[in-house]
Amino acid sequence: SEKYLLGHFSFIGFWGLVNNAGISTFGETGWLSMEKYEKFADVNLLGSIRTTLAFLPLLRKYKGRIVFMSSIIAYVALGNGIYSMTKAAIEKFCDALRLEMKKFGVRVCVIQPGNYARSTKIQPPVSAEEIWNELGEEEKAVYNKEYVQERANFFNSILSEGSTKGSEVVDAMVDALTSPAPKARYMVAKLKEKALVFVCALFPTVVMDSVLSYALSK
Repeated sequence: SEKYLLGHFSFIGFWGLVNNAGISTFGETGWLSMEKYEKFADVNLLGSIRTTLAFLPLLRKYKGRIVFMSSIIAYVALGNGIYSMTKAAIEKFCDALRLEMKKFGVRVCVIQPGNYARSTKIQPPVSAEEIWNELGEEEKAVYNKEYVQERANFFNSILSEGSTKGSEVVDAMVDALTSPAPKARYMVAKLKEKALVFVCALFPTVVMDSVLSYALSK
């Protein structure tokens, strides 16, 4: 086995796995095809599961670490429910895996970044015209171009507010891999983003729906 030295730690064998791959898109539920849902589930969720299962024997053997890239979007969806769906599923997969791996000495950590769209470029600016042209006739009969443009403008404004300090997320990943006592979850987000997650987690759903509906109406 190879031997890795990092600081005063000495790691032997296959010691750490980071599941970081992910894709994002914009669109209300009926605007997206079943093929797109399948693609997102395959990359964002099943891809991480496949990789984890492949390396699990080595991780158990060497008491390693498994790090998953989630998002605060696992708690709240604003125009990208398809992405939220996959991240919420990753969270639950990690909850089960973390408990199961504890007896083997394997640590499972989740990174929950806030809005780092300007750092990662995971989501390009949204084009209302392209979205409209891809809609089926039934969806066009329900919505109109003005509504699509409003939603696109809203989502683009969120993207433009994204942090450019991507190193903050990398630092959390490094800590998850090297800390003697890593956290189960690392929420790397602005204060207002953490507050939104707090509201989602602790307040009744009707309160959260009211807050988000108000935001979407602006």
